Amino acid sequence: MAQFIKIYENNPNEAAIAKVVKTLRDGGLVIYPTDTVYGLGCDITNTKALERIAKIKGIKLDKANFSFICHDLSNLSDYVKQIDTPTFKILKRALPGPYTFILPGNNNLPKEFKKKTTVGIRVPNNTIVLEIVKQLGNPIVSTSIRDEDDVIEYTTDPELIFEKWQNLVDLVIDGGYGDNIGSSIIDLSGDEPIVIREGKGDLSII
Repeated sequence: MAQFIKIYENNPNEAAIAKVVKTLRDGGLVIYPTDTVYGLGCDITNTKALERIAKIKGIKLDKANFSFICHDLSNLSDYVKQIDTPTFKILKRALPGPYTFILPGNNNLPKEFKKKTTVGIRVPNNTIVLEIVKQLGNPIVSTSIRDEDDVIEYTTDPELIFEKWQNLVDLVIDGGYGDNIGSSIIDLSGDEPIVIREGKGDLSII
């Protein structure tokens, strides 16, 4: 059964963050708060953990459209091709915030994602998950725990999330009530920005 840990966003407990980071390094799956819906994630470098998430979501790993949660824009060059100034300005305006940006991937993508030409990048405005990624030292692969067509209470209340997911994951963070509106998804991989999904993020930034 999963661990259930309370972490306060305005002052994340160092020992609790360290416990989450250890779980991720050990190949565990973690449910954590973001600035939108709660997310399910694992260490980007752990193949077995990635496979577990794909299995839970009922998809093949090489077909999965997971996003990468980064601590800040300095992580970008690890997985994204060099981007032009207008694109960088949009990212700078929007992040951290409730957006997923589709960007052109480079050759350093983990082997599980080598076939992909693009990658989704998130830098959520949530201290808990940013601190986890910072301490981990690399991004976490993330997917929403919300079903696309199904917004119900268990996706916002940490105790109900734990009840539903406790036998599927290794740790659930109680970071307070989550939102039930997903991030805005904007494709910046072409010549012009394309809105894939309008979510919580204000689209006037593009």
